[in-house]
Amino acid sequence: MNESSDQYLTEAINTLSQSDPLIKLLHEVKLGRMKATDGGLRAITGAWLSTYQQVLEKSDVLDQQALRRLDPIPRIDVLIAAGVLTESDAAVIGLRKAFEQALGKKAPRV
Repeated sequence: MNESSDQYLTEAINTLSQSDPLIKLLHEVKLGRMKATDGGLRAITGAWLSTYQQVLEKSDVLDQQALRRLDPIPRIDVLIAAGVLTESDAAVIGLRKAFEQALGKKAPRV
């Protein structure tokens, strides 16, 4: 990975971490202080998914290994298990597709 791609990866991770609903909000759901269907939580989660998709769509400088560090699927799975998202949410489908497309553009390193 070159300096440009390393810098992009660092910036991408920082950007995604700033609005990540798993960090604090999901904890509130687990404690019962917030419902998984709460409008504020859904708005924050929707914005996070949109930001995530934008990051992936602009990830041309990343190789496949670096791109895999941005894999949204484990985080999506946690949000689905908590009832915050569903598999059929358009944003979930779009983000999965964006990740698959980004990976598809990169040839695996041999």
